Amino acid sequence: MKPSLLPEVNLSESGGVRYLHLGSEWVQGSMRLDAPFDIDLEYVQRMMAWLLFVPLASVAGRHAMQLGLGAGAITKFCYKKLSMTCTAVEINPRVADVCRAWLRLPPEGERLRVVIADAAREIRRDEWLGTVDALAVDLYDDDAAAPLLDSAAFYADCRRLLTADGCMTVNLFGRAASFERSLARIAEAFGERAVWAFKPTREGNAVVLAQRAPTRPRRGALQAQAEAIEARWPLPARKWLRVFKATHL
Repeated sequence: MKPSLLPEVNLSESGGVRYLHLGSEWVQGSMRLDAPFDIDLEYVQRMMAWLLFVPLASVAGRHAMQLGLGAGAITKFCYKKLSMTCTAVEINPRVADVCRAWLRLPPEGERLRVVIADAAREIRRDEWLGTVDALAVDLYDDDAAAPLLDSAAFYADCRRLLTADGCMTVNLFGRAASFERSLARIAEAFGERAVWAFKPTREGNAVVLAQRAPTRPRRGALQAQAEAIEARWPLPARKWLRVFKATHL
């Protein structure tokens, strides 16, 4: 996309929270000023539900990739709290600049890389295939009207990024979006048994998780995993289980 067509990047503050906007009033991300490396928004916390499906002792050193940097909350959390290697793909260089200057995005280094590129093209690069343990997809235009990339072919490309026990989480939100249609496209790419979904948040964000290799842990195992997540990190994992389940298309 030409730089002249990219939306403006704006910030606002209220109640101790700094918000990111892309040329409109829609919130594209946030950061609590007193806890800049925690995840503030409920739906973004749910994007971390892949932690329910991996041994927690193995998390440090794994690779997290975020498509659509937003306010950088997922990348910052994975980098600072989980000690993961992190890659963020963002088409708008100004978003990355603002995240570094105002939203505490750490400088790039051995474990953190920000790639300025079109996500649909970037994820087809051979260097990423089979390397990503946790893929977060949150790609919206400045009006937050519908996902920018939402085809079965795109989700198949996402699946090819994942390691054997890797997971993709996707934020499905927008006035024009069809949750069921998007869910069907994800299931087409990953297989029906690989897909899990949250009920929508009050704001209308519905997070879907898809596993590279389907597993169906028993409820008791998920409960124990959620308790272990909460003991380690500031995430409401036990609350997730009340609104998160495998889908049946």
